[in-house]
Amino acid sequence: MEIIYSHCAGLDVHKQTVVACLKTPKGKEIRTFGTMTASLLEMADWLIANNCQAVAIKNTNIY
Repeated sequence: MEIIYSHCAGLDVHKQTVVACLKTPKGKEIRTFGTMTASLLEMADWLIANNCQAVAIKNTNIY
């Protein structure tokens, strides 16, 4: 199978949290963030710092 994105993430969005799984050639790392702006910006900074190229989002409702 061809690797298209070497650094990518999956986000599971809930009402009060976002669980992010970052996958890189070094392995995977899972972190939980809040849904307020400061926490979402922290998550974005973490993804950017780890050269994340693509994100897939799964939500459990209408979030």
